[in-house]
Amino acid sequence: MATVKRRSTVPYYAAAGTWVIYALLFPLYRVPQFIFIAIVSAVVYFIMNAVCGTVEVTVPDPPKKEESTGNPELDKMIKDGNLAISEMKRLNTSIEDEKISADIDRLEDLSAKIFAQVKSDPSKLPQIRKFMDYYLPTTLKLLNAYDRMGAQGVSGENIDATMQRVESMMGTIVTAFEKQLDMLFGSEAMDISADITVLENMMKREGLSEDTGELHAESGTATASQDDIKLEL
Repeated sequence: MATVKRRSTVPYYAAAGTWVIYALLFPLYRVPQFIFIAIVSAVVYFIMNAVCGTVEVTVPDPPKKEESTGNPELDKMIKDGNLAISEMKRLNTSIEDEKISADIDRLEDLSAKIFAQVKSDPSKLPQIRKFMDYYLPTTLKLLNAYDRMGAQGVSGENIDATMQRVESMMGTIVTAFEKQLDMLFGSEAMDISADITVLENMMKREGLSEDTGELHAESGTATASQDDIKLEL
């Protein structure tokens, strides 16, 4: 909420009211009478404007515009992701079971990291399509069902069996979310591995690294060639 200053409307109503009152009490059909009431209403306006001036008005904050990335599919993922995390937070507050709550905490953290990775590299969007279309909404569906059944306050064959199945499934879901996050680093891991291989080969060619040879240990020492460093173990 914000407080802004606006010009009061009282002077306008006062000036208009002057015309109405005069017209009810006195004849108003000659030019001098119109001039007179115009002068009087103007005086009333300036007096009321000096008295009332501006007033402070509390107005609601304008709705925040959602920032666009320029990629509609990425924008949808960010919007849906934020809604999913908000729903997890709500469920976490509602569900009293500590184990389930801890699992939801973990899912919130993993989901946020998944969305952050894709936001920073939109080319990874196809890798989480099934996650967004099935795994995430199904997880929320299961947690909502668990929350509704737990709120009934009764123990029954159907309720107990369903809640136990959800509880036993949570560990698997957390593992799936962890693997989804890990998969997003697949290409990056391959690139780094290739860079390391190239770096090692270049350093060997330039004589900047030692070739890994056989270490001959005798009496607690490692013996190398004349130019090698002798390591005392």
